[in-house]
Amino acid sequence: MLRPPMPRPLTLSARAQALQPSLTLAIAARAKALMAAGEDICSLSAGEPDFDTPAFIRQAAAEALENGHTRYGPAAGEPALRDAIATKLSQENGVPTRGEQVLVTNGGKQALYNLFQVLLGPGDELLLPAPYWLSYPELARLAGASVRLIPSSAAEGFRLDADRLEAAISPASKLLVLNSPSNPTGMVLSRPELEAIAAVLRRHPQVAVVCDEIYEFLLAPGHEHHSFAAMAPDLADRVFNVNGFAKGWAMTGWRIGWLAGPTEVVKAAIALQSQSTSNVCSFAQFGALAAIRGPRACVQAMATQFNERRSLLSEGLRAIPGLGLLPPEGAFYAFPDVSSTGLDSMSFCNRLLEEQGLAVVPGVAFGDDHCIRLSCAASNTTIEDGLARLRRFIAGL
Repeated sequence: MLRPPMPRPLTLSARAQALQPSLTLAIAARAKALMAAGEDICSLSAGEPDFDTPAFIRQAAAEALENGHTRYGPAAGEPALRDAIATKLSQENGVPTRGEQVLVTNGGKQALYNLFQVLLGPGDELLLPAPYWLSYPELARLAGASVRLIPSSAAEGFRLDADRLEAAISPASKLLVLNSPSNPTGMVLSRPELEAIAAVLRRHPQVAVVCDEIYEFLLAPGHEHHSFAAMAPDLADRVFNVNGFAKGWAMTGWRIGWLAGPTEVVKAAIALQSQSTSNVCSFAQFGALAAIRGPRACVQAMATQFNERRSLLSEGLRAIPGLGLLPPEGAFYAFPDVSSTGLDSMSFCNRLLEEQGLAVVPGVAFGDDHCIRLSCAASNTTIEDGLARLRRFIAGL
């Protein structure tokens, strides 16, 4: 009698085996699990506004739901929303854009994923200033591309130096990431810096640029956001804009972002989305439409509170002996240097959570093992509690 063949274990693809899960999401989940278990935990780890989505946006989505917008929609997004995003880019950012150049995505992360998938492949290289948001290199590797880091330090202001950029460009370089205001450093690129970057790219026509502007409304006093394509209109045929509603309008769970740029590449990204997720939730898009067409008083009010919280966090960190901090210029993070403690960032964060119940993110996730990232997307009380726990931890080392 023949025996049935032994089952063979399933083998993950090389792509899946190389993929690293998001450390920020993992730490936030661990903090929530400890809280649920009754532990006294203070979390300054998540990059998520603690405000409710403004009422007029919620109402618009509810009305769309009641009006029957519950069916499949165009894979590229509702035409009215695509046009509204194009109008916003044209009028507010100074980047002339048509609705056909816009793809509505499931958050900014999918916009980046789609772009990397249709632009990058084996043999291509992503130019990535460091420190960086942790998903950029993983998304590039999922597309089969390699990553060339362009490092900077707190002593240099975490700035992207134009000469260092030029030295990093190779024949394989295909796409440069610009993230301003920056996650995790809070650095904001100035107009002269963007003009210097544009001068470099004019000498390297094979390099395109993706500008992640998700924090554009969150700026410390005295700083201004500039869209790269507005600074260099002659490069518009190779500049892409990624943005969304999560940070400025406190719509993280809505999962609505966008990709805008040259039509042929956006068409390819639309085709990819049509074969993967298809359209973004139909009635949620009508909430986003209300947001982008509506008054910005809610955005400005939240930005004002983030300014206050950013100052509270920065001043508190600078008062703790042993920490070095370059004051953030935007977004809602601080990225202090903890190397004087003698601990690497992962050891520092693990011990901080275990000994003081404070959850923050190790800088190694962002390409800088000397630093940790703290978020001020929390109440003043929570920020002050976190600072006290951090102060006690460092004093006890």
